[in-house]
Amino acid sequence: MPIRRALARLHWAVSPWTLLREQPRPDGTLHEGPRLLIGAPHTSNRDFVLMLAISWDAGLAVRWLGKRELFQGPFGRVMHWLGGIPVDRDDPAGLAERVVELARTDPRAAIVVTPDGTRSSSQWRSGFYRIAYEADVPVTLGFVDSVTGTTGLGPTVWLTGDVPADMDRIRAFYAGKRGIIPERTTEPRLADEAGLAERLAAEGRP
Repeated sequence: MPIRRALARLHWAVSPWTLLREQPRPDGTLHEGPRLLIGAPHTSNRDFVLMLAISWDAGLAVRWLGKRELFQGPFGRVMHWLGGIPVDRDDPAGLAERVVELARTDPRAAIVVTPDGTRSSSQWRSGFYRIAYEADVPVTLGFVDSVTGTTGLGPTVWLTGDVPADMDRIRAFYAGKRGIIPERTTEPRLADEAGLAERLAAEGRP
């Protein structure tokens, strides 16, 4: 939407952060289909503003998951307009299936996930990997780095089912990057990467 892009451009004109836009593929094009968009390292609520400004500048139809309480009261409509998807944390059944279905049916969706979760965890959650792999959509590596004062979109990668190898690529990209609150930064590592690869192989891609 033009108004969102205009707001994003105004934000970056005055922001102390330097925006690094998504780089074209070797053929000169950008990915245009649905994708998961990782937001990491996620260490502060200020990441939300950066995520919106990055996505709106890029013209992405951003969607993000938020606790259902955010969608109640007078600001509920605003949260929906911002691309929010309400989540009941007390009843998470079916959430992954909903996100997979959204990724499969919305040709423009950029679904934001924060695998490091609560900003105080010691490892990444594997839900993003399962969702991207099962929906057969790529993952764009969004980032914030307080060391260099930069934020934006890194490469877009397709997951292969070889979880350790895929996570090594992701770790290599985020290596050295620190969040807004550096001490809360979490290494991109899943609890059981080899085990997840075995389970995905046994289940097969839908």
